[in-house]
This record gives sequence, C-alpha cells and structure tokens, in this order.
Amino acid sequence: MYPYRQLFDFTREIFLKMGCPPKDAKLAAEVLLEADLRGVDSHGVARLSGYVRLWEAGRINATPNITIVHETPSTATVDGDGGLGLVVAPRAMDIAIAKADKVGTGWVSVRNSNHFGIAGYHAMEALSKDMIGMAMTNASPLVAPTHSIQRMLGTNPIAVAIPANEQPPFVADFATTTAANGKLEILQRKEKKAPSGWVQTADGQGSTNPFEVQSGGALLPLGGTRERGSHKGYALGAIVDIFSAVLSGANYGPWVPPFVSFLSPPDNPVGEGIGHFFGAMRIDAFRPADEFKQHMDNWIETFRKARVKKGEKAVLIPGDPERIMTQIRLKKGIPLLPPVEKDLEELSKKFEVKL
Repeated sequence: MYPYRQLFDFTREIFLKMGCPPKDAKLAAEVLLEADLRGVDSHGVARLSGYVRLWEAGRINATPNITIVHETPSTATVDGDGGLGLVVAPRAMDIAIAKADKVGTGWVSVRNSNHFGIAGYHAMEALSKDMIGMAMTNASPLVAPTHSIQRMLGTNPIAVAIPANEQPPFVADFATTTAANGKLEILQRKEKKAPSGWVQTADGQGSTNPFEVQSGGALLPLGGTRERGSHKGYALGAIVDIFSAVLSGANYGPWVPPFVSFLSPPDNPVGEGIGHFFGAMRIDAFRPADEFKQHMDNWIETFRKARVKKGEKAVLIPGDPERIMTQIRLKKGIPLLPPVEKDLEELSKKFEVKL
C-alpha cells in the first residue's frame, strides 16, 4: 500500500520534470490520483508512464497557452494548445461553470487536448457551486461499431454529477463500451482472461484474450452484442465523439491520436488533438436549489430502500462505490500491481525522483 500523499508528491515531481509549471503539475497530479482514490486504477498512476511517453514523443506541450477561440454568453470553444488533458480539462470546466454562474448554463467544447484522466473529476467540479456537471471525451480508436470489425471509436466516457442535500451526490461515470481499455490492461497485468462480451477478434469473433486489441481485435460497445443492445452503446459513443470533436474541431472517429503505445497517430488528421465536452447547469436556473436538493435526497433514499434480489445487500446509487473506496484508500493507502510499481520505479530512475 502506498499513502496517497507519497504517490501525489511523486507524480507532481514527474510532471515538474516534464516542464509543467508548478500550478499545472499540482493540478495534473490531483486529477490523476483522484482515479486511484476512487478505485479506478486503470486511469491513475498506472497511466503516468503513458503521459511521459507522449511528452517524449513531442505530443504533449508542458506549457500550453489555453485559449478561448470562439464564445457566446453560454458557450465556448477552447484550444488546449496540445497540453495535458489533466490540465486543459479543469480549465475548460471552470469556463463552463463561470458561464453558468452568469447565464444559467455553460457549455464548452475542447480541441487540441490529450487524455484527461477520469471524466468524473471534471463533472464533480460543479457540485460545490450548486450546479449539475457533465464531462465527456473521445479517446483512442479501439472500438468497433455494432456489425463492424474496424476500430472507429474510443471508449468515450460520460460523467454526470448532481448535488443533493443530506445525501452524498449522485455521480455517474462510465465508458460507453462494455469495459474501458484500462480494465484490459489490469487483466493483462494480473494474467487473467477477459469476460465474454468485452472484446472481439480481428475477424469479429468473440474472445476472452485481454491482449486481443493489440492483435488487431477491438473493444465492443456497451452491450457487447446487437442482441444485448450494443447499438445503444455505439450510439452513446458516437454522441460523445461528435460533441467532443466534430463540434470543437478536434480529431474524431478513427483519426483520434491514440494514448495507447501500440497504435500510431494517423497521417491525415481531420482536426487538432483529441476533444472534450463539458457542461454546467445552475440548479436555480430551473427551480430553487434547496428545493431540488431536498428532492434529490428523497430520490436517493427511495432508491436505496428498493427491494433487493436474494443474495444482494442493497441498491447502490451511482458514486457510492467510488466514495466508499476513497475513504478506505485515504486511510489505508493505495494498492499498486507489481507492473505498475515497476513502471514507477523506472520513472524514478529516469527523472531522479525518489518514489
């Protein structure tokens, strides 16, 4: 187990060694470690070496000039100047929140960015302002649309955070695929098979090989098969891609520059970098905030009391498992798989930063 502060300080120092300004290095470390705290191990420090790899390849600008290139009172398009998505995304969400504060809602589409960590972090920024937050991003093209064998979309996550009164907030954060690629990476490190419905082979057959995507196969949309509703997962992923990239001027579909090391950036980009989309909605733009939050408490309490199937303990509210895991890991520490420890040890030697 590693104490949160130990991993945070190490991660911040690595971002400083990459040339990030101190404020950006601190923010990037905070966003990245939030994934580990919430139990989303696939998107935390396990990804740190990936950011370093992209920076070494000249694909990450450590000192970006993040600018608004188009805006109205309630909307904006932001150019991330090739910066860390871990830095670009919070700045863009701040813009959405500021616009919502003035006119009720704020919507920001981002281009020319990079992988932004977990979507939930950015959506949750709105909670303290009595706002509903939304965040989404496109990602490495690893997903075959329903009926296809070609990798056309990313795991393209969606997050929505909604405040309550006495109850903890509702926080939904999910990939639009049956599982995120990071989950496959964890199975690879654990030397375990993938569940049925996660991946398919290069010719479209179902597979349980966690390395299938590196062999030319593809991740599957949420649902896994057409009979189980994969067309709905495909549609959700497509919506994220369009909102994040077609709307902002980022690369979309198969042109998205990949985060994974086994794919190369396309030679014929249709936009700039990868894209994100953020939304903030002031609750009192719809009804009094206190009234709404009291009813959210009622909604949450009602669902918690729903009758459960035999063998199950309780109905969970989106955000419950992550909130509980955060409490545990802040107290007991963050576990790392041996391959992740090895990656961090190599970064420690490369940058002369003590782990």
